[in-house]
Amino acid sequence: MINELRIAIVACCCAGSLAAANAAEPLKVDTSGVKAKILYEAVISGGHLPELKGKYKLRVTEITIGPGGHVGEHNHLGPGIRQMTVGEMEYIMPDKTSRYRAGDFFFESGDISHRVNNKSGEPCTHLLFEILPADLPGASLILPRDNPAR
Repeated sequence: MINELRIAIVACCCAGSLAAANAAEPLKVDTSGVKAKILYEAVISGGHLPELKGKYKLRVTEITIGPGGHVGEHNHLGPGIRQMTVGEMEYIMPDKTSRYRAGDFFFESGDISHRVNNKSGEPCTHLLFEILPADLPGASLILPRDNPAR
């Protein structure tokens, strides 16, 4: 009985250590020719929405995708508005493909898998205006959660 208890305790400790190690590993989305630069971020103070105070931040990130570059299938940790500023990109969702050009705006909920291609001979750039967890230190880009088998 004591031996079985020891085995159970060791198994739980090993499983916990493995889960912690995997949680610390960054998830890698397939990209090529992509440069990202965080331009601005600020924790939401609440204002007229006190329930948001300190829980979320607004972030603006500039993404440039070189000619022939791509961002593989991914989700984002939060929703946001996107604005194309330079060039053109192909935006592929499970049910439709769109082409966005400089000046276009669109909304991403964050929880729908999509991928992006720059099929042109010129770089394309877009801005991400996102609402993210306040304590998020890095990229909002994550491997797909809605369709992990793809």
